[in-house]
Amino acid sequence: MSKVGSMRATSRGRRRLGVGLSLSLAAILVMTAAPPVGAATVGASWGAKIGSAGANGTATIQAYTTGTGSLALKLVDLKAATSLPVVLSKGTCASVGSTLVTFPAMRTTSAGAATRTSSLTAAQVTTIKAATQGTGRIAIRVGSSATGGVKCGVFTLLYVPIGIVLPSSWFAGEQAWFQAALKATGYSAQILSSRDVATEKAAVEALISRGIKVLILTPQDSAAAVAAAEAARAAGVTVIANDRLILDTAAVDYYVTFDCMAVGASQAQYLIDKAGATKGNNLYLYAGNAVDSNTFLFFEGAWEKLQPRIADGTFVIRNSSVAVGLQGNPTLTHDQQAAIISQITTDWNPTTARTLAVGNLAAAPVAAKGTVFILAPNDATARAIADVFAADKDVTKAWVTGQDADKASVQYIIDGKQGMTVFKDPRKRVKAAVAAAVAFLKGGTPVATTTFYNGAIDVPATTSPIVTVTRANIQSALIDTGYYRASDFTGSWPGKP
Repeated sequence: MSKVGSMRATSRGRRRLGVGLSLSLAAILVMTAAPPVGAATVGASWGAKIGSAGANGTATIQAYTTGTGSLALKLVDLKAATSLPVVLSKGTCASVGSTLVTFPAMRTTSAGAATRTSSLTAAQVTTIKAATQGTGRIAIRVGSSATGGVKCGVFTLLYVPIGIVLPSSWFAGEQAWFQAALKATGYSAQILSSRDVATEKAAVEALISRGIKVLILTPQDSAAAVAAAEAARAAGVTVIANDRLILDTAAVDYYVTFDCMAVGASQAQYLIDKAGATKGNNLYLYAGNAVDSNTFLFFEGAWEKLQPRIADGTFVIRNSSVAVGLQGNPTLTHDQQAAIISQITTDWNPTTARTLAVGNLAAAPVAAKGTVFILAPNDATARAIADVFAADKDVTKAWVTGQDADKASVQYIIDGKQGMTVFKDPRKRVKAAVAAAVAFLKGGTPVATTTFYNGAIDVPATTSPIVTVTRANIQSALIDTGYYRASDFTGSWPGKP
């Protein structure tokens, strides 16, 4: 069986793969409190060395999944038989911020030592977690000028159970959605971004060193992510592939994605519906990039829907000689798909898409223009391609597909510049990833609705639903669901409040 393009689900449905992207090692600490549920499992911990290089002791904060926590102090070499104030504050030892928690004073022994564990309320834990989000720091100060001086230490992260690595281009949106999904669980996560395969691997290694138990990884490159996944597995970490599958390794425990074949099929069906019973319609094909296995799934889903209508003359392929040569094939091998994609790849880049579309139109005779049907792989490239075709005086109408429900493309749909998009609600995928992580942390196994063969094993998986969005259902699909606000757009659409 060939890789990527030929990898279908092996049970409970027909599915396939997913892959790669780009990310900077920026850490965001995601921590939230939950109401008491079950035993007090440690959801996160931080440590600080007090005094110069820890000469005056250590402090450890633990946040439990019940929402409460504790502060453990071990103090040494301080003023003997003295009551010392203990304060947590924002900032560092050199830059003191606002006070977070003030604890009862600790009295040292005749040797200048003291040990105590203090309980933290849910409200205090929430305050501490909020202060440590992003680049936020907290410090502990013991003593005062009246007790021989202040000894200080800055807390660093010791442990979180969940590590998440995201492409930098996804970071802002995904981070917020993961924060929201984690909020109700009581578990904490550290989210790192990467810009390429190397920083992705470094991010995973950093998370492993911090003691994570579950890794949620959106790979830059499905094949290249093997090294990161296997490093995590070797450290006893459970690996969840997020949106894109990790290929050719047994070191993948679960996969959360959308039905990528259905995405391509939805795009193709839109073009078929617009063509109706007419024949000889000009069809322009575009795809993502060849290192992203989702590219193959999207294209395969579209091809299997379009091919019968190419064969019966409804569509005429205008921009790929390889696709024309294979148009009699109801299904394509991975190598055949790769050959077509090599001619129509946008590399998921609007500039590349624009350049390709310009070249396609320059080579096309007037007869290949007029009304055109454009299979654009995602919204960013769809807008670039749509603009090029709109600028050609011989193109009278362009039906353009898309994917992702980008805000800019929703406006294009309202304005009639793009026909449709496929909405893959990332909030649902993120919730599924977090739910899977929590299930593993609790010693269970998340429910799998299908499996995907990754070249080595059948990976248990769950797929979130997709929604085809046109101007007719923008209100119900995108605004009523809270994904966008009506005020985000201008113009009118059915159901607009």
